[in-house]
Amino acid sequence: MEPTNHTAVPEFLLLGLTDDPALQPLIFSLFLCIYLVTVLGNLLIILAISSDSQFHTPMYFFLSNLSLTDMCFSTITVPKMLVNIQRQSKTISYAGCLSQMGFVLIFAGLENSLLAAMAYDRYVAICHPLRYMVIMKPHFCLLLIVLSLSISTVDALLHSLMVLRLSFCTDLEIPHFFCELAQVLKVACSDTFINNVLIYLAACTFGGVPLSGVIFSYTHIVISVLKLPSSQGKYKAFSTCGSHLSVVSLFYGTLLGVYISSLVTDSPRKTAVASVMYTVVPPMLNPFIYSLRNRDMKEALRKLIVRTASLH
Repeated sequence: MEPTNHTAVPEFLLLGLTDDPALQPLIFSLFLCIYLVTVLGNLLIILAISSDSQFHTPMYFFLSNLSLTDMCFSTITVPKMLVNIQRQSKTISYAGCLSQMGFVLIFAGLENSLLAAMAYDRYVAICHPLRYMVIMKPHFCLLLIVLSLSISTVDALLHSLMVLRLSFCTDLEIPHFFCELAQVLKVACSDTFINNVLIYLAACTFGGVPLSGVIFSYTHIVISVLKLPSSQGKYKAFSTCGSHLSVVSLFYGTLLGVYISSLVTDSPRKTAVASVMYTVVPPMLNPFIYSLRNRDMKEALRKLIVRTASLH
């Protein structure tokens, strides 16, 4: 096939999760429900935190930003898939594909960094409780958010600029429901060795450092909690980070599962189905994890719903 310059590429084809027309209505309904639950759940978390002064703490400040990130993450990928199913079309423009790829990298990286920041917050709260308010000042928390967003944006821009230099073949079929970086590179006619090296370097740097921070924080948390004399104190300490630990396990567990599935299967379509577990499922489940495991959050959500209902 003759390569074409990227400026001449009209559009990519997102093949989605299946070619079976009979399954398309089911997939549309399922993902529409998932998306609506994701947006509603995370929006309720943000509104509950912003409307109740008892939640104006570093932990809930990070949680509200995590909810906003989850909403954006789902909005970047799911609506385009729903539109394509509804229109019975698989196309996405070159600019749209690269934009989607870049924003996916930004919000995935931001979520990774936010989980590390939340782990550090729990580390300070449990291991250095007397210095908590001194260390976790509002401007420091804001600095962590800005730093996380900046690092994620730089990472995404780096990958996007490297993709811009590539030329693409006439076969532009992407066996996925969104423009994932690895899948976009596979339809390029240019040499992608540098791009692939950059992926591994960026994953080790921008992904490995936050993960190391999470592991470091929870290692010290476990050590500190085990030193507590009473079992009640241990339970109370662990309960303050139980929700976050569940979210961390869900996020990294699904990522690891997708990586392993890509190694054991040669089918890109199966890898795309597996990727649903880290792109769609965690943003939907995170609000439930934090609301169901947190008595104060459940009460705040109940008050918010009652107050909203009374207005109507």
